[in-house]
Amino acid sequence: MRLSFDHVTLGQRVLFGTGKAAEHVATAASDLGARRAMVIASASQMSTAKRVSSGLDVVTWHDEVVMHVPLEVAERARSAAAGADLVVSVGGGSTTGLAKAVALSTGLPIIAVPTTYSGSEATNVWGLTDRARKTTGVDNRVLPAVVVYDAELTLSLPKDLSVASGLNSIAHCVDSLWAPRADPMNAALAAEGIRVLSLALPAIAADPVGVDGRERALYGGYLAAVAFASAGSGMHHKICHVLGGTFDLPHAETHAIVLPHVLAFNAPCAPEAVEHLAAAVGVSDVLAALWTLGRTLEAPRALADYGFTSADIDEAVRIALPAIPASNPRPPTASNLTDLLRAALTGEEPGRIAQRADGDS
Repeated sequence: MRLSFDHVTLGQRVLFGTGKAAEHVATAASDLGARRAMVIASASQMSTAKRVSSGLDVVTWHDEVVMHVPLEVAERARSAAAGADLVVSVGGGSTTGLAKAVALSTGLPIIAVPTTYSGSEATNVWGLTDRARKTTGVDNRVLPAVVVYDAELTLSLPKDLSVASGLNSIAHCVDSLWAPRADPMNAALAAEGIRVLSLALPAIAADPVGVDGRERALYGGYLAAVAFASAGSGMHHKICHVLGGTFDLPHAETHAIVLPHVLAFNAPCAPEAVEHLAAAVGVSDVLAALWTLGRTLEAPRALADYGFTSADIDEAVRIALPAIPASNPRPPTASNLTDLLRAALTGEEPGRIAQRADGDS
């Protein structure tokens, strides 16, 4: 096999250690030469943020965090950042996303302290929502300079949210295999990510207060996010961005629901990617394994459970269809994308991997 590819590795420091968040944040801030921190955390996470930031000189505590980062919320956070020379985000993807919105316009460095497995902390992708339309982009200014992982900070994340967030990370792995910049290096990261996550999530479900599963999930989520950042947004993420930004569906749950349907959609036209995933997990039928994993973990199944309706499908298809990369293994059409969303709406089991893609129009 002859190899030829163009791979970009993002420059970022990762400090990983259970029970060491405050120590690592203080070290990272000192090494960055920062003296005036803005700390972003939701109201429910603010007490955690204060513990994590106890070694910093904080000039602003900001707790207005909203899902999908509405533009007006981002503008208020940018104004609040005046006088700061560092942004510290403590929380999930929405919190990290708001810190990125601040960095996008101010250039301030970010120390990200994730409390979920969203993976946003390891990418240079930003997202803003304006008038029910989510826009995403890539800019190295939003890549956190340092990520601090501490499994203790995820212990309060309920099992259902842990499962949805972890499946979101698995979606990063799957989508990176057919995204526009897919290459052997991010495929290797994705394989290890899905292997680790497929072990971590059952461990969390069996022992929600155990650290081992939480550590694995953070590690797997990081690998998944690095693969995704390198490969770019594929079909899965384009669909989920529309569902989140336009219909205000919750981020992690939407990814968890859509994931098996996109895998089933592309599988007949991407046999090498499917074999790669199956080998990583150690199964012969990765779609069946993923569906079984979701059922075992009681993962979200139907978009209808979160307010999406059959009347919304046409608009979702209209917005998502032109955004799906031309490199997607199976060409999407209005018809087959409608079928995919109908299945995701009701939570019906997706088609088998062996299903032929004949008849697409």
